[in-house]
Amino acid sequence: GDDLLGIECKRTDTPRMTPSIRHALDALGLKNVIVLYPGTKRFPITERVTAVPIQAVAEGACLI
Repeated sequence: GDDLLGIECKRTDTPRMTPSIRHALDALGLKNVIVLYPGTKRFPITERVTAVPIQAVAEGACLI
């Protein structure tokens, strides 16, 4: 089947799990959520949510 990926943009340097991300995972049946943020390091927020520097996307890096 098709796996759905959610993308959320944050202005904070320390993105974290939020109620809106949790709701999107459950209500939309998302497999994963990528949180784009202005930091420099990629890191897991939870097992299904990953913070990714927005610069990495601009440089063509893979999101997942």
